Amino acid sequence: MGEGMNGHFREFEDEYLETMYEFFEKQPELPVRNGDLAGSLGVSPASATEMIQRLAGKGLVDYVPYKGATLTEKGMIHGQKMKRRHRLAEVFLESVSFQGDTHATACRLEHAIDDDLEVALTLLLGEPLFDPSGRDIPLASLDIAERVRASKSQMCSLSNLSLNQSGVLEAMFLHASEVEVLETQGCKVGMTITRLKEGYMLPDQTNIAFSTELASKLLVRTHSASN
Repeated sequence: MGEGMNGHFREFEDEYLETMYEFFEKQPELPVRNGDLAGSLGVSPASATEMIQRLAGKGLVDYVPYKGATLTEKGMIHGQKMKRRHRLAEVFLESVSFQGDTHATACRLEHAIDDDLEVALTLLLGEPLFDPSGRDIPLASLDIAERVRASKSQMCSLSNLSLNQSGVLEAMFLHASEVEVLETQGCKVGMTITRLKEGYMLPDQTNIAFSTELASKLLVRTHSASN
């Protein structure tokens, strides 16, 4: 119970830091007043003041009563990370033709994205620079950027394989019914697929054709010997 409440409280902190980062994007030099923060988050000014004081105690914001709060370097890194994860989630939802409320779902998803998933999404989505609304996706923190660089040569979508290059199928970002169809054609996670001039070849020499759209939703790990 305590751990659940803790996790829930951590999400509140994340939301505050992410919202502080949004204010920073619009007016980098201006402290954020607690009333503006409260209005943006839909909480009471008293709640906002209490949380800002808590975040200041953790060294995540600098707070001057009656003037407002600004993100410290530590707070900036965290707020930027949360905003990046939110916008990556929006790009991901659009890429799978999600029919629901993208913004609300991305708000929930961002809290489930840890470092490993952020790296995987960044690679899967092709290191996007903009969200579906055209807003900048904040840059990855240095540790994430380094992991993306190290993995980039190893992971890509099937559509990005070079001619005659092979890769092991790691994931299929498709509806269950589409996965079933591919599996009946002999295409399964864990197998090696080679790109040919026309279509792709499975390990048993079967040739299979994928549309570019379908191939872009299949994630493969390329063989280290490939270039």
